[in-house]
Amino acid sequence: MKTQKYLSYLVLGTLVLGLVSCEPKALTEEDVFVSEDKVAELTADGQVYDLNDFLDRFMTEEGTYHNDTTPYRERSYDATHGIYLYSVDTLPAGGPGIYIRGRITTDDYAGNFYKSIIIQQIVGGQQQNLRISVDLGSSAGMYQMGQEILIRCNGLAVGRYANQPQLCVPSYNNNIYAMNASQKVGWCPGRIPGPAFRKVAYMIGVPDVSKLQYDELTLAELYTQIELKPAATNMDAVRKMDGRLIRLKNVHFTGQYDDNGSLKNCDTTNPDTIGGGGANVFAPSTQNIGYPQSRVLGGQGTTSTIMCSNSEYAKFAYYYLPGADKTGVDNCNTYTGTVTGILGWYLDKASDLASNKLTGYEWSVTPRGIPGIGVEDISMTNDHDDPWIPKEYDPKDR
Repeated sequence: MKTQKYLSYLVLGTLVLGLVSCEPKALTEEDVFVSEDKVAELTADGQVYDLNDFLDRFMTEEGTYHNDTTPYRERSYDATHGIYLYSVDTLPAGGPGIYIRGRITTDDYAGNFYKSIIIQQIVGGQQQNLRISVDLGSSAGMYQMGQEILIRCNGLAVGRYANQPQLCVPSYNNNIYAMNASQKVGWCPGRIPGPAFRKVAYMIGVPDVSKLQYDELTLAELYTQIELKPAATNMDAVRKMDGRLIRLKNVHFTGQYDDNGSLKNCDTTNPDTIGGGGANVFAPSTQNIGYPQSRVLGGQGTTSTIMCSNSEYAKFAYYYLPGADKTGVDNCNTYTGTVTGILGWYLDKASDLASNKLTGYEWSVTPRGIPGIGVEDISMTNDHDDPWIPKEYDPKDR
């Protein structure tokens, strides 16, 4: 019995040692992040393009699919000016390497940048930015804000969705149940599959949010740099302003929203119900149609406005605007401060561009979060210097 007992100990000990030896090696910083020397080695087969040069070189106006038997969605093309609001240019899978690099400016925790990343590159002291459409849930868990990344773009595509440039893959939309479905069937930019993106995206060094550049300016200053209502003849400049990281100073919510091109006062309806689109919260329900919701920002020293754009699926979608409450929006003008976020100009109907009917297509800033939820991109105080404390709509508190 004693011999058998010792034999059992021997077998068990060998098994434990074997299991220990099979444990995966702990990751080191070198396993996850690449150095500048490694970047030089990875990109030796091709070229690293500045973001604007990348768009100039590879994103054409008409894209790859304009003559396809099933071309872009019907509402894409402005024949008057030869402009495509939707386009896809495929990039060669082989040949010299096509690389871009930039630092991530977005965070998807609060929900405004679902399956979307924006990168920033500083060239000559100025921002260049590009959206990346990628099919990754909770992408900030791996690709954090402030992380610089290098992307090999071969085999991917670059295009425009509602006039906003982005790195993507071709996607064919045949959703016959969509609103205005006949106008939306066709090719458009699609999300890069998560595994494919992880294969071609390299993280350079560790995340460093201090290296992000924010352009801090008032609304009046902003509109000396961009057109309040962009002209069809200036689309290249508009597209290259998209994705810019800005911090607007001395702004307040006016308590208004855009209703198909006209401004209306927000009301106290339930934001989760049909007819609640005017509720005095950041983004009432669209009943799952999914278009972005906008609330109006005004600034000191100007009558011009800009939209604060949010998703109805954001974690703070049903939070009251600063100064708003169950009684209405009378106190919105008393809360002033800064709104930080991503600048954009979203236009999805080419006929409106052709006829210059651009009311309702204003510039917007999309925050990455609010105090307590994600990045604290809205900071305001009232006339008594009391800070804005976010409060969620409660249907029982009426």
